[in-house]
Amino acid sequence: ANCNDYGRNLIVNGEFIWMNRGGFLPGDLFSELHFLTFITLCYTGFLFWYLRSMITFKDSIIGIQKWILGAIVLVLIEMFFKVSDYMIWNNSGHRSDFAMYVWIIVGVLKGAISRCVLVMVSLGWGVIRDTLGDGMKNIIILGVLYAVLAFAKDVAAIIFVEDVEILSIETEREIYDIFTILTFIVAVIDVLFYMWILDGLNATMQYLENMNQTMKLKRFLRLRLILVFSIFFGFVWSVFGIVDATMDTALLSEGQEWILRAAWYVNYGCVLVAIALLWKPDPRAKQYAYVMELPSVGDDMVLDTCVSNEDEDDGVNVSYSDYRDDGKFTIGNGVSS
Repeated sequence: ANCNDYGRNLIVNGEFIWMNRGGFLPGDLFSELHFLTFITLCYTGFLFWYLRSMITFKDSIIGIQKWILGAIVLVLIEMFFKVSDYMIWNNSGHRSDFAMYVWIIVGVLKGAISRCVLVMVSLGWGVIRDTLGDGMKNIIILGVLYAVLAFAKDVAAIIFVEDVEILSIETEREIYDIFTILTFIVAVIDVLFYMWILDGLNATMQYLENMNQTMKLKRFLRLRLILVFSIFFGFVWSVFGIVDATMDTALLSEGQEWILRAAWYVNYGCVLVAIALLWKPDPRAKQYAYVMELPSVGDDMVLDTCVSNEDEDDGVNVSYSDYRDDGKFTIGNGVSS
């Protein structure tokens, strides 16, 4: 190699191949390939556990758990095809258009569904309500709009980068303008999602606090802590990336740029796993969404649902005790069932 900027000119004749020790994959992507392979194995194990739990407690599955399962499946598919794309590229020197576009499409769907799931949980689905009503339609519409525009933005970026040698200057400018507009629109939709999530989370926590629902409030306090930490990490890491790119001497050495991209996968994975654990399949998941917590009596925390009103005596009062894990309900005047 002729790495000296002030060295002699080098003329090469004949057939030659550019590759590193591991294959044709660019050096900054080779370490990322190993990282993505490890992440894929982790998601495979986590999906197996979550799906097995849902099958075990299939009679107590709530809607939000299905959306969480969908997000886990999509991120696993994205990782699988991205690893396949990199492996094909590394072995043959050419990218697989099929694998590349599949992981891009699935990645966009994953991002849209993940944002929808965060809105759903922030609105209290599966905790203070068993349905979102018309709000579900609005969430899905915004999620579909995000997915379509984000995919168009990614495609424009790929065309601009990979076909730059065959495009005219005018076409390049048009594609770049389209990319800029789509980037701005997607950013606006992201802001709408974040505002909706924070507003819904605050409203749900305020409701739980006013109703003295301490058990359910703890879950949302944990969720808020997770989101705050994720946002803080994203901000700090973005600043780190900007500093690394603008300094004369980069903070990351050559070949370590993949760490900047890998951190975002870790951040997303931590949030997804944390939410999946908070809303993990449980035999009492449906009861948890339907009952109201009553003041504690000694060490006995009572959850109560009443299908009668104050003026009627023919209703059934059902109380559930969390103090003893005996799986029994108290009906009427203390008969266990």
